[in-house]
Amino acid sequence: MNVGFIGLGVMGRPMVLHLQAAGHTLHVWSRRPESAADLPATRCATPAELGRRCDVVFTVVTSSDDVEQVTLAEDGLIEGMAPEGVVIDCSTIAPERARHIAARLSTRGIHFLDAPVSGGAQGAIDATLAIMAGGDAAVLERVRPLLACLGKRIVHIGPNGAGQVAKACNQMIMVAAIQAAAEAMHLARAAGVDCGKVREALAGGSAASRVLDVMGERMVRRDFAAGIEARLHHKDFGLVLEAARKSGVPVPLTATVAQQLNALMAQGWGKDDTASLLRVLEA
Repeated sequence: MNVGFIGLGVMGRPMVLHLQAAGHTLHVWSRRPESAADLPATRCATPAELGRRCDVVFTVVTSSDDVEQVTLAEDGLIEGMAPEGVVIDCSTIAPERARHIAARLSTRGIHFLDAPVSGGAQGAIDATLAIMAGGDAAVLERVRPLLACLGKRIVHIGPNGAGQVAKACNQMIMVAAIQAAAEAMHLARAAGVDCGKVREALAGGSAASRVLDVMGERMVRRDFAAGIEARLHHKDFGLVLEAARKSGVPVPLTATVAQQLNALMAQGWGKDDTASLLRVLEA
């Protein structure tokens, strides 16, 4: 297939390479042309041009505004894609914005799937991402072979916006677990106990988790270089709290973790890894 891709960062770049390796013809657009310089893909001048060349376009960008800009602006995908084309947004955005974008694209006969992913940079590199999809089930089946190049678990959650609700739930659990790991490592160190040994012991019991494996190890080694930048989790928690407010749902633990993320940002660590929640406690 002719596949387009917008968003060539830490997640998008390996995703492009997997699609290309599967035999698809890749076309890309990037606000920073240098990010596409060494990719095996045709570079396009605008998202609209990209849309004209492609049957399916993936977007993996930062915010709701970014997704809306590349899809609905004057030179956006909506101006280039043919009816029955499919936009697959793997970004993490607000559910209502996903529904709005889907509705606008549908006026031109273009399909939209909100398909945020979980698994981080390593999951993108290993093609083991978890993909949670919102949109028409038949459209998802059309593009499932493409998604299968990127992830091992592809779940249709429901209509447009449902994928983003699932991703919000994912972020709530994952970042709360990072905060819990940070508090455990902080307590162990304060008690004069070897944090590495504590993490090793916990990894064999009921506290075992991927977060403890990956983020706990980062905390033990004090490796705060970004895997996924903490500012992105801070952004995600803003979306989660807004969704909870609109639904009237109490999220006391999430609200507390959001305050710790606020403190992390205030310390200037937004471009470091979210394992820096340990440093917030220490500070």
